[in-house]
Amino acid sequence: AAEMRAASRAVLMSMLVLASSTSLRLGAGVLRHGASRPFNRGMSRRGGSSPVARASTTAPQECTAAEALAAEPVVTHPGFDVMKDDMVDEYGVRATIYKHKKSGAEVLSVIAPDENKVFGITFRTPPKDSTGVPHILEHSVLCGSRKFLSKEPFVELLKGSLQTFLNAFTYPDRTCYPVASCNLKDFYNLINVYLDAVLHPRATNDDLVLQQEGWHYELEKPDDPLVFKGVVYNEMKGVYSSPDALLGRAAQQALFPDNTYGVDSGGDPLVIPDLTFEGFKGFHDELYHPSNAKIYFYGDDPAPQRLALLDEYLSEFDAINPDSEVKTQSKKASLPTESARITQKFPAAEGEDAANKHMIQMNWLLNEAPMSSKDKLALAVVDHLLLGTSAATLQKALTDSSLGSAVIGGGLSDELKQATFSVGLKGVPPEKVADVEALVVKVLEKVVKDGFDDSAVEASMNSIEFQLREFNTGSFPRGLSFMLGAMSGWIYDRDPLEPLRFEEALAELKAELAAGKPVFTDMIQALLLDNGHKSVIEMVPDSGLEQVQVAEEEERLAEIKAQMSDDDIERVIQDTARLKAAQAAHDSPEALATIPALTLDDLAKEGLELPNEVGLEQGVTILRHDVPSNGIVYADIGLDLTLLPAEDLPYVSLFSRCLLQTGTATEDQVTLSRRIGARTGGLGTSMVTGVKVPEDDTIATGDELVHRLFLRGKAVGGKADDLFDLARDVLMTARLDNQKRVIEMLKESKAGLESSLVSSGHSYASQRLSAPHTLAGRLAETTGGVEYLKFLRDLLDAAENDWPSVQARLERMRSTLLTKSKMVINLSADGQTLQDIQPSIDRFLSALPEGDESAVSSLESWKADMPSFAASNEGFVVPTQVNYVGKGGRVYQPGERASGATSVVARSLRTGYLWDNVRVIGGAYGGFCRFSPLTGTFSYLSYRDPNLLGTIENYDGAAEFLTTLDITDEALAQAIIGTNVGHRPRPSTSVHDRPRPSIIHHP
Repeated sequence: AAEMRAASRAVLMSMLVLASSTSLRLGAGVLRHGASRPFNRGMSRRGGSSPVARASTTAPQECTAAEALAAEPVVTHPGFDVMKDDMVDEYGVRATIYKHKKSGAEVLSVIAPDENKVFGITFRTPPKDSTGVPHILEHSVLCGSRKFLSKEPFVELLKGSLQTFLNAFTYPDRTCYPVASCNLKDFYNLINVYLDAVLHPRATNDDLVLQQEGWHYELEKPDDPLVFKGVVYNEMKGVYSSPDALLGRAAQQALFPDNTYGVDSGGDPLVIPDLTFEGFKGFHDELYHPSNAKIYFYGDDPAPQRLALLDEYLSEFDAINPDSEVKTQSKKASLPTESARITQKFPAAEGEDAANKHMIQMNWLLNEAPMSSKDKLALAVVDHLLLGTSAATLQKALTDSSLGSAVIGGGLSDELKQATFSVGLKGVPPEKVADVEALVVKVLEKVVKDGFDDSAVEASMNSIEFQLREFNTGSFPRGLSFMLGAMSGWIYDRDPLEPLRFEEALAELKAELAAGKPVFTDMIQALLLDNGHKSVIEMVPDSGLEQVQVAEEEERLAEIKAQMSDDDIERVIQDTARLKAAQAAHDSPEALATIPALTLDDLAKEGLELPNEVGLEQGVTILRHDVPSNGIVYADIGLDLTLLPAEDLPYVSLFSRCLLQTGTATEDQVTLSRRIGARTGGLGTSMVTGVKVPEDDTIATGDELVHRLFLRGKAVGGKADDLFDLARDVLMTARLDNQKRVIEMLKESKAGLESSLVSSGHSYASQRLSAPHTLAGRLAETTGGVEYLKFLRDLLDAAENDWPSVQARLERMRSTLLTKSKMVINLSADGQTLQDIQPSIDRFLSALPEGDESAVSSLESWKADMPSFAASNEGFVVPTQVNYVGKGGRVYQPGERASGATSVVARSLRTGYLWDNVRVIGGAYGGFCRFSPLTGTFSYLSYRDPNLLGTIENYDGAAEFLTTLDITDEALAQAIIGTNVGHRPRPSTSVHDRPRPSIIHHP
């Protein structure tokens, strides 16, 4: 702490704020240069011989284990009835469904050879209004309970757990509380805290929890203006500053006018203040009962222990019949006019040209009765055929139309009781809105008339089948993906195992296709073209909307205050003081002692080591990792970006997309995409940037970098030739002369960055703060930050008006990067597969051009030629009702040493001081800090923050907090353990990380 305090005094920290214009005006005296998916609590789908034939459902060495598992007697307990016991052969696990005799709780217990154990308890929580009560309750139950007396057991767990997942999700109709850990003791600690939290929360007896996590009036002096505060309240103001979120809500509510999906489970900021404590408590009392719960276990922990623990908690309850059924929305021949066609405004930046910013989206409700497994699978294939890749039929038609800047809607959404399909465009001129709708219908009609090309069907079928068999969830716990899949049916009282099985449905679908049945076109005709239960949403930009919303809220609060008596006002002042005092109060040692904790002895003494063999073949460095891969090879081909001059670096993102989305010398974009889908498990690109660690382990300058562009692919071993032939073709012959496609990609990228600036401003603040201090920071800002957005706008203009210069640069970049001796290939597979694919590697290496063997790194010239950034205070106006506030600098200089204790301090600040002051008291959705022990840079960040100057003052108070902190040995041990989990790699089902399911993370 003393080291951190001294270092913080020695540097001038710069501040960066992304904020509403109102907040920046309020802070102008200081900042003179500035102008259906779930919510969750976290800090955090896309005929011939089958290319997946060798990727058997379970690896050969696992078969014996699976057979032995199936032969074991079913685990029983006197408190439970066994409802079903079966093997899920697709994944080699055994699943038993129980029902607790006394409470009526249902339990799915999955025994799997997986150390990353998962637990979850889910309640069906359909709301009746848009006060956000399910979402607020999801936050609130983790604020103390009957057994665990800390104000924030969730945060105490974050401080000192070895958890691999710790969060909670609020869906439109259910609330999930999952945890995961590889440590058995830690796993059961987490389960105990979560079970007690959901069944016996402090929140239902203490109205201060609702005020903190949901909403409250805040007033400190009689003459001050009355304001709304609350974590979820501010969170949802941030959510609905995004036009995409506003569009998604409007689409869902239009399609479901008669059931729970027609209201907002996350909470509408205009309605959240209508939630009373009685309504809040009543919602918990009615729906957070074991009879309304689905409880899940997965992993290699002892199954009898699971049931014994559950029985302790569940036996307190008697079974009831909760009123929680999710009513089915009946499909209508047509929706009423007010739902069929909706126009809604969204906030746009002041001075922004709104002419081409309209959004238009078409939405369909697909089914009323539950679909069969085969129909669900077929629908997933239809979705992939229409929108699954940049070359998919509808995706490409919309992109090629030049009617808008990016395709929106997401296609199929099947995580709720009834499935929907949505598609449209953003960045549409108002006079072209009707053309988008007409184009969608035209494309669908043509598909029904002509059918899909056989090669397209083959590619989509293989892509879906590969994903099913691989079941690669990356660092996301495999058991959690398993749980979410089971819950998609179980929560509606269907068989939880049915969504996890695919062999029978896949065989049935293949048989129908082989028989010539028009499965996919019949679905499009019935579910889309002939379906009158549809809506069209048009979003219209309004640069004055944010100011209107602020004024309306101020007027509403002024009217409320005007109707208050003096006693009422005094009561609000006292309530404000009472809440702040409670928030500022520290937990007693006795309360903290109730939280189960690990000790330092529970930490693994050895780090995880993966097999790594490094060799040189035909002048190319090759890394091999012999790991279990189920016959699949994962290949990364790395190009050395340090060979490029600094002026080329912002073009790399465009270049990487060109490799896969412009076609090759012998194939157009569509043919290439279908070949990738039919012959591999996927091909993509990613950039990796790393700062080299000094040999003496001191703080690095941040100027010595590894910067590579990787072409990453995977395939079963028998298709390695196809994988490496594709890699050769895209690297050597990608069509860099495809101006039309380049312009389309630039429009998509620009639209994506503009959207993410509103929803993820803290990430841009972090990059901006790092830019003045290291070359790595300058690179990140130039190629992915606010500066890159400025560059993209200029590049789009150049692509439209000076194409020859853009093409020439891209061609020159390829010639430079395809230097054989500078390339790296990384291969991960089981030993036999690595041997089998060697001829494919040899052939690929032989085809590579030698390139300029005399080429050298341009890193030194980057230091002079790359844009530099001063460590100054800045403010950026973005169209949002909340702020993102950052402050940072370099607290350790190159050559100095930062011990591991510094990372412990930073982690402790994040889960202690900043959580308490920025989030709990300040009402921000998140408050945290980041320290790099490699470069010595440190930054504070806030997320969806109602404050600006107050948050900066909290940052400035951190040093004083550290100097006066009286930390116990137990708390210090927890901080060390928490830092350990924050720095160690998470367990992964594969050496390749795959995207997580579409979940919006909520701190």
